[in-house]
Amino acid sequence: MPFNRAALVAEAHESIRRGSKSFAAASRLFDRETRERVWLLYAWCRACDDIADEQDHGGMSTPGKLDPESRLATIRTLTELAMAGEATGSPAFDALGQLMRETPITPAMVEDVLAGFALDAAEWRPRSETDMLRYCYHVAGAVGVMMAAVMGVPADDEDTLDRACDLGIAFQLANIVRDVWEDDANGRCYLPVEWLVEADIPPGEITKPHYRHALVPQVARACAMAREYEASARVGAAKLAFRQRWAVLSAAGIYGGIAREVERLGAHAWDHRARVSMPQKLRLIAGAFFEAKREPVPAPIPRPSRRELAGLSSSRT
Repeated sequence: MPFNRAALVAEAHESIRRGSKSFAAASRLFDRETRERVWLLYAWCRACDDIADEQDHGGMSTPGKLDPESRLATIRTLTELAMAGEATGSPAFDALGQLMRETPITPAMVEDVLAGFALDAAEWRPRSETDMLRYCYHVAGAVGVMMAAVMGVPADDEDTLDRACDLGIAFQLANIVRDVWEDDANGRCYLPVEWLVEADIPPGEITKPHYRHALVPQVARACAMAREYEASARVGAAKLAFRQRWAVLSAAGIYGGIAREVERLGAHAWDHRARVSMPQKLRLIAGAFFEAKREPVPAPIPRPSRRELAGLSSSRT
């Protein structure tokens, strides 16, 4: 039997509560309709992540017998059923179908996100800075575009969608610098190979103690890029309704705080997982309230932009 909307929202709320304290905190600032839609989008993204990585809300679960390509096929099949308006048997995927009935999310937006899972399934790694940003675009920037659609931004408002994408890219850059050690343990590295070559860090040696100080400047480069994309996103937030703007600016501050903490700690950034404490989150949320009342500080859209990254990805498929 298909899930009704109330059941989908309840399942999605539980998913975001378990999976992301930062997003859960920021989502409380939205009006009820937007908040519920944000939860529904999060639930689909979280379920895709968990299938791709054989996890349960980011935590390890019992590994299955499916190879990465088969897991990707599962994600695609369930997503396509949801987009077609069919019941999938999974509340997280049915949540996407519900969203597509309520918001201007398009199949192309969904496909851009799925392309990120395809990159991971192929064990793709960035060689250049542009490669890294292309990856950030698919796994997070494209989600930012969907989030904007959830907030009612029309598909033809290119500037606002560009800046929503920029916020997702900033978030993913924060994830990359925070998770260097964790990713390495899983055989992954999302810092560009060219950066590591410049720093004389051999392949597979990124977390060796004697290379830690050489790694710090490369991580600082990614943090500087994250600030540029975050600044652009803050301009785009000004076009949203007040409560939406407040929530987006709060999330920007919280995730930006992760990158800033990594940069501040330097060579000690990976002694423990960098976090933003609850008192810090509350201060950032309060600061975002007042920022939401002011005109934004002008900032350009960084290059490459959403449309440039999307075009680059299309040319490589």
